Order: sequence, then C-alpha cells, then structure tokens
Amino acid sequence: MFDPLHPEDSRRHAPATERNRAPILEVLRRVLPTQGLVLEIASGTGQHAVAFAEALPGVTWQPSDPDPDLRDSVRSWAAAAALPNLRDPLDLDAAAPDWPVRSADAVVCINMIHIAPWEAALGLFAGAARLLPVGGPLLLYGPFTRGGRHSAPSNAAFDADLKARNPAWGVRDLDAVERAATGFTLAELVEMPANNLTVVLRRN
Repeated sequence: MFDPLHPEDSRRHAPATERNRAPILEVLRRVLPTQGLVLEIASGTGQHAVAFAEALPGVTWQPSDPDPDLRDSVRSWAAAAALPNLRDPLDLDAAAPDWPVRSADAVVCINMIHIAPWEAALGLFAGAARLLPVGGPLLLYGPFTRGGRHSAPSNAAFDADLKARNPAWGVRDLDAVERAATGFTLAELVEMPANNLTVVLRRN
C-alpha cells in the first residue's frame, strides 16, 4: 500500500498524501486549536505528520501507528524535517482499550476507518472521548457513504476492492459513524476532492 522511496531508506511514500494534504490542511487551520497537542491516529508513512507540523508550528504534533515499519518511516521523514514540534511516533492501536497518551487537545485520523475492522473505529471514538476536553475536535478524513449510498462509482469500486481484500474493511456510512461516536456531536461535514469528506466531531 505504501511505496519505499529507496530500498535502503525506511521512509515510505503514499502518493495520495501529496494530493490531499493541502485541502486537509485548509480544514485543520480552521478547526484545530492554535496551540496544544494534536494526536494523529494511524499516521502511516509520516508525510502528513511532517507537512502539518511544519505548517502549524503553534501545535505539538503527536504521530502514532501500530505498525513498526511505518513508525520507522515516520521517524525517517521527521529526521529529515527536524521540526521541534513533531514528536516521536507512538505505538498505538486504536482498538486497544488503553492508549499510551493521557490527554490531547485534538485528534486527527486520516484514511483509517475504512482500511481497518470496525472495532478500530469504535476504539478510536472511545479513546478520543477519554482524551479530549469538552469541545475538542476529532477529525476523520476519507470516503464515506450517506444513507448507504456511495458518492461516486469510484468509491463503490474502492469499497468492493477493500472488502475483497478483507471482509472486515470497507467504506463506512456516516449514519453509523455518528451513532457510534458516543460522547461526540457531528459539528461539520466538509466536501473534499476525490469524493472524500472531512468529518468534524466535537466532544460533548
């Protein structure tokens, strides 16, 4: 899913991050607090973490991922960027009942809940509810269905491909997400390029 930049380089590269980071950053600038700790769940390659930490110097960006190879990729991207507000990635499984962080001012999760079992989404909502203050944002980015309907044929094909690879994966429905996000209120839906959405939930 992620391409190596070089056989001897631990950095991984996801082409989609080059395309979506600018529109995601536009939402982050508006929704995130101007300072404090932002916990990123499932940081993947680390490209987003570096881009957002660089663009938002007032916040401390805390990446995380359960995959050790991807944490190495995050570290390699971070070492090249040398940003003072970018922390070392945490070993964090969203589905786990305990997370290695006790509080955060915002939680960001990009392209995870459709490429993971539903239990990971449930764990994400429970964990974010434990960490965030009242009004704190949880941002989700990715493809979603609305009322069980895909927003584009390409999303339907993507959903079918995900389920063929793992029956526990698949594009999630917004209604199911809102019901499962106990302790949160759906504050905003932002239409994004490539038939994706940014879903902004706020802690009650």
